[in-house]
Amino acid sequence: MATIGLDKLYYAPITEAQTTGEETYGTPVMLAKAISADLSVELAEATLYADDGPSEVVKEFKGGKLSLEVDDIGRASAEALIGVTTDSKGVLISTGEDSGKAVAIGFRAKKSNGSFRYFWLYKVKFGIPSDTLATKGDSITFNTPKIEGTVMRRNKLDSRNRHPWKAEVTEGDSGVDGAVISGWYTKVYEPTFTSQG
Repeated sequence: MATIGLDKLYYAPITEAQTTGEETYGTPVMLAKAISADLSVELAEATLYADDGPSEVVKEFKGGKLSLEVDDIGRASAEALIGVTTDSKGVLISTGEDSGKAVAIGFRAKKSNGSFRYFWLYKVKFGIPSDTLATKGDSITFNTPKIEGTVMRRNKLDSRNRHPWKAEVTEGDSGVDGAVISGWYTKVYEPTFTSQG
């Protein structure tokens, strides 16, 4: 079903274990008011040819790009996402050496039936945001910041020994625990699988 809205854009800081690189997520924090989110995915693909034709095809997640347009990137979000610093007089300073840490990104998209689709991207590293500025002419035009990040799989394995890169759930789907929806922004969702023996 088509989506008709986007809101509740959050980020959660990531701490990586020094020896394993496994991620631990901090408490989610509202990033900004969302205007748009564009997620594109890259796949690694290989085809094995045998007996004069394709025999096997493998397609795996390679990475992705997340482009966000927001109403404003506040000081705290800029420090967390892109590594800028605030000087002793409260001025935000960008340097050539700035490099933010990876974060988890959560948001939801409203569907045309009134329910929501919820997302967590487990590991996103953002670059420097772009700004468009223009003088005010005969009419008012809003100019809003855009920030692009690289989406990666996380290092931490799930219980099936796989590396998740995204969690997605649709409100009202059969089998969805209501507590998952109500607690979506209290912490980054951790996948759970029932062991089958």
